[in-house]
Amino acid sequence: MTVSKVTGALDWLDDEADLRRTAGLRRELRSRPALEPVIDLASNDYLGLARDPRVVQGAVHAAHTWGTGSTGSRLITGSTELHAQLEEELAAFCGAPTALVFSSGYTANLGAVTALSGPHSLVVSDAASHASLVDACRLSRARVVVTPHADVSAVAAALATRSEQRALVVTNSVGSVTGDLAPLPELHAVCRQHGAVLLADEAHALGVHGPGGRGLIAENGLAGEPDVVATVTLSKSLGSQGGAVLASPAVVEHLVNAARSFIFDTGLAPPAAGAALAALRVLRDEPALPRRALAAAAAIATAADAPPPMSAMVSIILGEPQRAVDAAAECLRHGVRVGCLRPPSVPAGTSRLRLTAHAALTDSDLAQVAQVLVAVLAGAIR
Repeated sequence: MTVSKVTGALDWLDDEADLRRTAGLRRELRSRPALEPVIDLASNDYLGLARDPRVVQGAVHAAHTWGTGSTGSRLITGSTELHAQLEEELAAFCGAPTALVFSSGYTANLGAVTALSGPHSLVVSDAASHASLVDACRLSRARVVVTPHADVSAVAAALATRSEQRALVVTNSVGSVTGDLAPLPELHAVCRQHGAVLLADEAHALGVHGPGGRGLIAENGLAGEPDVVATVTLSKSLGSQGGAVLASPAVVEHLVNAARSFIFDTGLAPPAAGAALAALRVLRDEPALPRRALAAAAAIATAADAPPPMSAMVSIILGEPQRAVDAAAECLRHGVRVGCLRPPSVPAGTSRLRLTAHAALTDSDLAQVAQVLVAVLAGAIR
């Protein structure tokens, strides 16, 4: 093999980078300092608990007690009494029989979907499902049918024609881009009619929806149903890291033995588990926190002249990627950080700002946000 062939093997990366740059889709990492004089509407810290002293102390105490790492997979050395306590309290809070903690929400979705499907299964996935659910479907080895977003009749049609032994319907309970709510009762009714399992990703629902922030599944009276599986993240409302599956004991027992992203992954680090447990207890003791986040979202939507939000996020479509990038940069220049979503995160032509509200936002913060949004959006839409 000649040197030129070796050195040219990755030349195509330069072409790809040029295409991204031309399309306004280039992404880059930007390190932020520990403290910034900005109002943060970009993170998913819905309840403002990531810096809460009680949550920080939960992480510190866990690190002193258990060390900084779990030291192995949970089936070998990585499952501690702290993990078990977190699972017990998380399941009880959400109204689920049992819970199983993973190292991230992404791995929780991968593990749950792949272990509950397989070659002789049908998986019906909402077109707006999170990337982790999409990847799980691809890895499942099942026949996958993608249905239009929130289209219950399309789900019913897919289930009605199945010949496979098992069927699984997957969806986000709260849209990760638009913040809209899935029709969970209707989906569950269709699943039950056709002998399918409903799996709902509650990443953006836990801590925001349901009684005291228990999630959209609980809000719709579906918590504890044997044919309903929930996945959650610990990295949004609970301000930590990790994920979990909430389900029946039979499902959890199966995941322990069949979910590859659980079996072969190092267990969640104890400081993250400790922080999540502390945050869960704060949420349990302060049930008004979700209402504050939703009220802040309503105020932000009013300032942006957007429709009333269904969750704690406000989505403002600006069209082309560069327009959204420029608007986000202008917001930051005026002291407000917002999310900027471009393809492939959203469909072409729908690049947008995503503004996530937090329970800790003050009236002064919201007044500044309103002032900045009015000015920036007036320029972006012209």
